[in-house]
Amino acid sequence: MRYILALFLPWLSLMLQGKIGAGIVCLILQITFIGWIPASIWAISALNRMYADRRTNKIVSAIKNK
Repeated sequence: MRYILALFLPWLSLMLQGKIGAGIVCLILQITFIGWIPASIWAISALNRMYADRRTNKIVSAIKNK
């Protein structure tokens, strides 16, 4: 669901991740039709980074608790 949102409304996807400044810059970029593609790529890569950070934090906390 978040990937679909990142594809069609990249600025909203970034804002829901807590990146308000990046969301505003992405909205300005998305206003132009040509900028929509880079904005979508940016939002999808930020979403991938968020999930990777969650996995890493889970692994680190599991190692610390061991």
